[in-house]
Amino acid sequence: MHSLAIAMQKAGHEVSGSDDEIYEPSRSRLADLGILPESMGWHPGRIRPDLDIVVLGMHARKDNPELLEAQRLNLRIESFPEFMFRISKDKTRVVVTGSHGKTTTTGMIAHILHQCGVQADRMIGASIGELEPVVISDAGIIVLEGDEYLSSPLDSRPKFLHYQPDIIIITGIAWDHMNVFPTYSDYIAPFRLLIQSLKPGNTLIYCADEADLVKLVNEVSPGCICIPYHALPYQLKGEEVVVRSSAGKDFPLQIFGKHNLQNLNAAFLACQQLGLEEEKILTAIQSFTGANKRLQLLFKNEQVTSYTDFAHAPSKVKATVAAVREKHPDAKIIACLELHTFSSLNPGFLPLYADALKEADYKIVYFSPHTLAVKRLPDLSADQLATYFNAPDLKVVQSGEELELRIRELRITKPVVMLWMSSGRFDGVVLKNLRPELE
Repeated sequence: MHSLAIAMQKAGHEVSGSDDEIYEPSRSRLADLGILPESMGWHPGRIRPDLDIVVLGMHARKDNPELLEAQRLNLRIESFPEFMFRISKDKTRVVVTGSHGKTTTTGMIAHILHQCGVQADRMIGASIGELEPVVISDAGIIVLEGDEYLSSPLDSRPKFLHYQPDIIIITGIAWDHMNVFPTYSDYIAPFRLLIQSLKPGNTLIYCADEADLVKLVNEVSPGCICIPYHALPYQLKGEEVVVRSSAGKDFPLQIFGKHNLQNLNAAFLACQQLGLEEEKILTAIQSFTGANKRLQLLFKNEQVTSYTDFAHAPSKVKATVAAVREKHPDAKIIACLELHTFSSLNPGFLPLYADALKEADYKIVYFSPHTLAVKRLPDLSADQLATYFNAPDLKVVQSGEELELRIRELRITKPVVMLWMSSGRFDGVVLKNLRPELE
């Protein structure tokens, strides 16, 4: 939402907004442009009769005083995805969906288009290098990250159903958000509706390595163009990933992991659909370093390498750990996962994490008792979590201080890889400074 506010102001519109709390870096970015609210909280007086539109985010509740005032004044109210569709309805819309890899794949497409000099708008859930996550202009193409979550308090439809894509990517389906989708069947339902909504002129690009997704596509049998994909073939030369063009030319990459080579093939196929040639695409992707907090390098010297990753759902955690193991086959891997979401802290969901940390040499799970209390979930014991993760050697910590102590008391022979996985903040611990004693 804050990135959209910035993009709309840069496009020449008058923008204001409200929130009950705004964190960094959003706070500074809004302040620099003069659109940080004067005070936090909800104030009906900010909702004026002359407003053209109110864009409603998921964070607001139905009884939000500013929302109630907008309704009383009969103002135009749209959810984020409704608004994004309205301002892009005359563009070619490329939408990236799926349970994992959305941000990275959307970022890859945006990066390739930018490097190739193709003007395109975008809406991505994280920064991509120096690219702004949201750009709105008069470009004829827009690349949208589309998720299955609800659109707004007034609109329970999944966000991606609003976008009416010309080119759609589905990276995979793995149950998540059980507070909204209590069963796996509930979770699959929006993807079924999405595939059913596709028209003959659309293109569906979907991961053929995901059995449940392949089954769903076959069941729906959409009338559009369907392009299945696998991971782009690659070689490891030391720690470097190299892909080869059909003409036999090698292209070294800065990304790694099978899941990222799947993401790359999806982006590659989408860019081909937009008219780009193979060699231009592969040349452009060489400078792609990844999305913010997606296997992002925090620190590296001869002894220690640290990464941070947004992984939190079971399939994401497993893919991330496997990618690090493939890149660093001889290292001792310390994998630390923060359980932060409603699903990841729920006893009904936790069994899906079985063997998710299997490839790591040292396994640590962190959760905050305060987060459990806020989400009104039952307490979790170390023994329970060890059973859920199928990891008798799992260490469980419940504070930033305890986490630092656990790491620093380890005695490990080098080389070491630290892998931090979370959609939260690890209690504010400065991760890049935290490492064990090396023997």
